[in-house]
Amino acid sequence: MDSYAVFGHPIDHSLSPRIHALFAEETAQQIEYTRREPPLDGLAEAIAAFRAEGAHGANITVPFKEQAWALADQRSDRAERAGAVNTLIFGESVYADNTDGEGLINDLRNNLGVGLAGKRILLIGAGGAAGGVLMPLLDENPATLVIANRTPERAQTLARAFADAGSIEGCGLDDLSGERFEVVINATSSGLEGEVPDLPASIVGDGATAFDMLYGAEPTPFLRWAEANGAYRTRDGLGMLVEQAAGAFELWRRIRPSTAPVIETLRNDTRP
Repeated sequence: MDSYAVFGHPIDHSLSPRIHALFAEETAQQIEYTRREPPLDGLAEAIAAFRAEGAHGANITVPFKEQAWALADQRSDRAERAGAVNTLIFGESVYADNTDGEGLINDLRNNLGVGLAGKRILLIGAGGAAGGVLMPLLDENPATLVIANRTPERAQTLARAFADAGSIEGCGLDDLSGERFEVVINATSSGLEGEVPDLPASIVGDGATAFDMLYGAEPTPFLRWAEANGAYRTRDGLGMLVEQAAGAFELWRRIRPSTAPVIETLRNDTRP
């Protein structure tokens, strides 16, 4: 049976094994999919050991997406540009791709009915999760895309790297006072600690769509904050998780699974 795993730290919360089991059942694929939690400085060793076991591929999640990019022998164009990867394919070498962006866009557009063309978009965070979705967001032709980060320099560096692809700028969280956006995406992991980035209420106050890449049985701290401050709709990262997983599954197995039934199943699984 072909073996895959998701690598993260922490990883106990990951629904990826459940998602891929549902995909495999639907598509009649025989796979094994597990969770792996290497130490923060041990991803390279963990991936090498997994390959030595005869594994076929891996998913990569927080906080290893940038480290995994560096480990790859070959990368897709979108992964190369993102500077972060979430999917590895093992053969004689390691091939890396990033399906996060397509997962985000598919969830917003196909599942939530949110178009991005001509919109003012705010992306909070400048790490691997943010880098993986920038090009797909810019491909949707927003009016502008602002990256805001606790460390402004990191956001500005990321914005400069994509300046040829559309209207994009980087700033610090302190620079957002009075700014308004139509779509606000949280790409930080602050919710894992029960925290919300220090943000002004104005960014969601005009009925924005607020999206958090994290997910859970209850609304994330960021989504609770957004709803309390005037967001029109909120969406956690469960749909994005399933959509990006479908992209990875297709890369590995050459068959595209259905996502809507899996999203519904997981919503029912996690509903209090």
